[in-house]
Amino acid sequence: MVVSEIKSPLTPGGCSSSSVHRKELSVFFLESDNRRLALGRGYTGGTTPVNIRGKPIANLSKTGGWIAALFIFGNEMAERMAYFGLSVNMVAFMFYVMHRPFESSSNAVNNFLGISQASSVLGGFLADAYLGRYRTIAIFTTMYLLGLIGITLGASFKMFVPDQSNCDQLSLLLGNCQPAKSWQMLYLYTVLYITGFGAAGIRPCVSSFGADQFDEKSKEYKTHLDRFFNFFYLSVTLGAIIAFTLVVYVQMEHGWGMAFGTLAIAMAISNALFFAGTPLYRHRLPGGSPLTRVAQVLVAAFRKRGAAFTSSEFIGLYEVPGLKSAINGSRKIPHTGDFRWLDKAALQLKEDGLEPSPWMLCTVTQVEEVKILIRLIPIPACTVMLSLVLTEYLTLSVQQAYTLNTHIQHLKLPVTCMPVFPGLSIFLILSLYYSVFVPITRRITGNPHGASQLQRVGIGLAVSIISVAWAGLFENYRRHYAIQHGFQFSFLTQMPDLTAYWLLIQYCLIGIAEVFCIVGLLEFLYEEAPDAMKSIGSAYAALAGGLGCFAATILNNIVKAATRNSDGNSWLSQNINTGRFDCLYWLLTLLSLLNFCVFLWSAHRYKYRAVETEEDKSRAYL
Repeated sequence: MVVSEIKSPLTPGGCSSSSVHRKELSVFFLESDNRRLALGRGYTGGTTPVNIRGKPIANLSKTGGWIAALFIFGNEMAERMAYFGLSVNMVAFMFYVMHRPFESSSNAVNNFLGISQASSVLGGFLADAYLGRYRTIAIFTTMYLLGLIGITLGASFKMFVPDQSNCDQLSLLLGNCQPAKSWQMLYLYTVLYITGFGAAGIRPCVSSFGADQFDEKSKEYKTHLDRFFNFFYLSVTLGAIIAFTLVVYVQMEHGWGMAFGTLAIAMAISNALFFAGTPLYRHRLPGGSPLTRVAQVLVAAFRKRGAAFTSSEFIGLYEVPGLKSAINGSRKIPHTGDFRWLDKAALQLKEDGLEPSPWMLCTVTQVEEVKILIRLIPIPACTVMLSLVLTEYLTLSVQQAYTLNTHIQHLKLPVTCMPVFPGLSIFLILSLYYSVFVPITRRITGNPHGASQLQRVGIGLAVSIISVAWAGLFENYRRHYAIQHGFQFSFLTQMPDLTAYWLLIQYCLIGIAEVFCIVGLLEFLYEEAPDAMKSIGSAYAALAGGLGCFAATILNNIVKAATRNSDGNSWLSQNINTGRFDCLYWLLTLLSLLNFCVFLWSAHRYKYRAVETEEDKSRAYL
């Protein structure tokens, strides 16, 4: 066995002081040529981009960059257009066409949104483990299109919907319309969840795949990456704006079939554009199953839980030799002193022998991957609250808008168009971000990008608190106005003297919150995630969004049960004028404030990932 010793940072040597603080174990790190590599693969070239066949790209100047990113932006814009088009229209479709109760329709759509985001972990896993990001997007974007085609067919043919005759608005409210048959609802849920799983495969991969198109060795890499994530979210916003305007207009003028068909056509065009850009894309090799590597670390650490670092059997912390890791698509990760119990997985003992099982002994890099995944969890977890608020806005604020005047002079906007205003505010903020926000904050923080990623997440969470607090204030005023002017039991009647554009304040504030929080989070997760787990890192953001949708449903059910009175009414009564949506908004404000405090604590404790440069590594060999 060929073994080379790397002196401990705590022993005299040429290591930097930052490395000393990172590493606390006063031991020798051992690098051995004897190692069973994951899935039988050899050493990799770090994060060197390859072509679609897995071969190194001879001339990087002919691939990647902003041109390749444009094709990816188009795919994401269409996917978001379909996602938001379904989210804003499906509740109404289930209520008015499938004759489901509003509460049931709302919960069904919330669950659809939650599953489509939470299951993004599956898409991220497949991309990082086996398929790569490109193939994962290609497969799931096709599934997405098939789901949209199924929804379009279901809305276009009468056999898939219940009888619509003798079903006016009063009959709908009283529940006297013919209900959908069980097989009709089964068909709708099937195609809806096919669409959701399609989105789950795309979402964690698109932003990471787009970021892969830029050369991390370039001096402008950080600037390109920062601008990429802002433009990426701009494409998300454009898709949402189109969904809340064009798709709503098509639905009103040409019916549900044409509305959903528009989403399917947009997705088909985006798929064609995505595949057309194939020769331009840069790819990263999948690093093998990340879940297997995580499981190996946990099992090995558990098996050696009784071993001591001071034991006479202790040889060192295990790592493969040279500058390259044993994981495809990954550089080596320096050892850190956190989660010392996980270091037991890399604890090489004499009894391990020359060819230790990967379930008994893991490399330091493999252990550090798990540590990074654990360290990342609190940050996206704190954004679950923002997702919960956004989910509540999709249903609660639309119900508010039904009672308000949506006219702009002689132009009447449909209620379902109201969510377009957060998108417009996001578009405006992103347009002014580099010309206004960055120069101002740069003077305050000294950060060349204006604010760090965690600072931007914190700004977004703070603004979301202001948004939901204002929503509570306005809803309290709107409810009292309705009661005072005789609209208490006319909750689907617009009050002509109270404009819906007071809702724009909460909409625009939540739009600003999204810009700072979500864009900062995506960039943070991409940069901090291990090299071979970028898609899993991005899936954290989608998972947080999905948990927010589920949390909204759970919170609504708890509120209904806890506040239901003898008359059967609760804070979330179907009659918004007799309910207390304002109290729910105040509850959300309190929860958001508590969540913000947790975020500040988590961000303060977070240690950014350290990456050793080639110079650092060469100096370690003494």
